[in-house]
Amino acid sequence: VQLEESGGGLVQAGGSLRLSCLASIHSFASTAVAWFRQAPGKEREFVASISYNGDNTYYADSVRGRYTISRGNAKNTVYLQMNNLKPEDTAVYYCAAPGLDRDPRRYRYWGQGTQVTVSS
Repeated sequence: VQLEESGGGLVQAGGSLRLSCLASIHSFASTAVAWFRQAPGKEREFVASISYNGDNTYYADSVRGRYTISRGNAKNTVYLQMNNLKPEDTAVYYCAAPGLDRDPRRYRYWGQGTQVTVSS
């Protein structure tokens, strides 16, 4: 099993980015996936998660209304659209599977992460 994030970069406050998580999971279409982030000196924190069919999504309070998680099962990919970015969103973003949980210890598989930097 491999998870590979992409789409990170440097953006000004108020800007947008879309992250992608390409999953090489045999049963991807039946696998829930989550996004986490980790800023320097801080613990890894839950950002969003999505059920296997996309019917259920969950968000951290800090990103609700600005971020949207979605998935394209035909492409084995989960997306994180991030709008109205703030400097405090700066972190390495990771996708994780399987699950919907907010506790990162519940996840077996992780990607290598993609850096998101928001300048003020």
